[in-house]
Order: sequence, then C-alpha cells, then structure tokens
Amino acid sequence: MPIRFDNRVAIVTGAGAGLGREHAKLLASRGAKVVVNDPGGSVDGRGSQHAVADKVVAEIKQAGGQAVANYDSVADEKSAANIVRTAIDTWGRLDILIANAGVLRDKAFVNMEMDDFEFVMKVHLMGTVYTTKAAWPYFREQKYGRVVVTTSGSGTVGNFGQANYGAAKMALNGFINCLRFEGAKYNIMLNAISPSARTRMTENLIPPALLEFMRPELVSPAVAYLASEECKVSGEIIAATAGTFARVQYFMTEGVAFDPDKPVTLEMVQENFDKLTDLDTATPSVGLMGNIERQLRELGKIK
Repeated sequence: MPIRFDNRVAIVTGAGAGLGREHAKLLASRGAKVVVNDPGGSVDGRGSQHAVADKVVAEIKQAGGQAVANYDSVADEKSAANIVRTAIDTWGRLDILIANAGVLRDKAFVNMEMDDFEFVMKVHLMGTVYTTKAAWPYFREQKYGRVVVTTSGSGTVGNFGQANYGAAKMALNGFINCLRFEGAKYNIMLNAISPSARTRMTENLIPPALLEFMRPELVSPAVAYLASEECKVSGEIIAATAGTFARVQYFMTEGVAFDPDKPVTLEMVQENFDKLTDLDTATPSVGLMGNIERQLRELGKIK
C-alpha cells in the first residue's frame, strides 16, 4: 500500500535547495500540504533571497501539489514560531516538522570566532528547538505529530574544522532522546536523519568519484517514512547516503565493576582500561542505570 500524506500539513525548514527541497517535493508528491521555509541566505547564513523558497513552491504547484512559502529564520524564537503560524493560518493544522535548516561556518577551533560557533548552534540546535516548541502544543492537542531532525556524522564520529557544527548535531540526538518520552502518550514520534549528499554545503568536500551517486533525492525517502503515520518508532537515528540506509545506535561495553564499598583508585582504572573499552562485550545502550543495577547485583550488593 503506497504511503500517502493526504490531509497532512508539513513544514520543511531550509527547503529552498538541496536536501530540504527534495524532502518538500517528495512529501507534496504524496499529498502533503507543505510550508517551504527558507530565508534564502548563503551557506554561512548571511543575506536573504525570497526567490529561493518561491521557486520550490512553484515547482510543487506545477506538479499538482500544494505549498506556501515562508522566509523566516529558524535562528530567532519569534521568527521560528511564525513558520508554524504560517502552517496554521494557511491550512488550520500542522502534522509534520522536518527540521532541515542549516549553515556552515567551518574553521579550526583555534581560529574560530565565538560568533561563528554560537550562530551555527543557534541555527541547527536552537532553530530545531524553537520550531519544535512552537509546533508542540498543536501536536499534543491533536494527539499526532512527526518530527524529523537532521543530525550528522560530524557529530557522531567527528570532522576537522567543524567543532561548532558537530556539537550542534550531537545535541539534537540528545534532544529527541529525551523529548520522545514526553511525546509518546500523544503519538508524537521524533527521529533523526543523518544524511550525506551532494549539496551546496558539501559539494566541495565530497570526492569527485562519489558525487554522482550522492544525490539528495536519495535521502528523502527515509525522511518521508520517518514523517509518516506508518512510522511507529521514536528516538532512532537513520543514516542515509547514495541509496544506502542504516540505523545508528549507541553501544556500551560490559565494563569492569569494582566493589563500591572499597576504595577505587585511578591505577585500577588504568590496569583495566583495555577490558572496560573492549567492544567485543558491547551491547546496545538503553540507559546507564540498568547496567549499574546488573553489575551491583553480580557483586551481591543488591538483590
């Protein structure tokens, strides 16, 4: 059965080009009414050009879909709330938030101005927080909502010159990990996409031999699924690139348990470091407390 979004209203931030454009077009092609948000700035977030969002709206309408443009920045709380207001004022509801807006201000940390660090955090992290906060009451009231945030391997595995970007992207994983518990009783699912694709932000960073395979439209099917009613998972991270999709999961080793009633020295940690970091004993991490309880039980400290 084809997945459809008829009568669903979606916001896609940063939808004027690249990944956001493809997300918006795919959702619209499946029946969603889409707010195409993009202030039309440069890769580093400077400047604005309304024609960027307008062009995507025109493409959607020409293909028979429904869309409206919004030019607000996610980096300001009131402005971000206006993006949600656009959906409500236009169609009277909101069902889906695709938090895709992003900027790059890459530079080695020693040379990075704090303004550049803070602005990247503002757009990626706080921009997602602001829009989600504005959408949350509507999701709760209707007992339905789908949020897809955009994380990155720059956070999970790191990348030179992207301390600001990587920090923001990892923070988003923590954001959905916690908020999924609050959304569960209201049928609000929050998941993350970790994409790699050829866009204006990345085209100079990707090896030429890979460029032709890393089309942004090859990421969008995962985003659309996570935004669908059929998606019943929350708190997941899905990596997507060049038609390949995979789950990203945190793991924890079995570790080493010392008797908490006796002194634990740093030399004890040193002597057991290889064992406590041995990934052969690693299992998916579902919370530190469960691991602690197991270890204390094995030590006979608790029943």
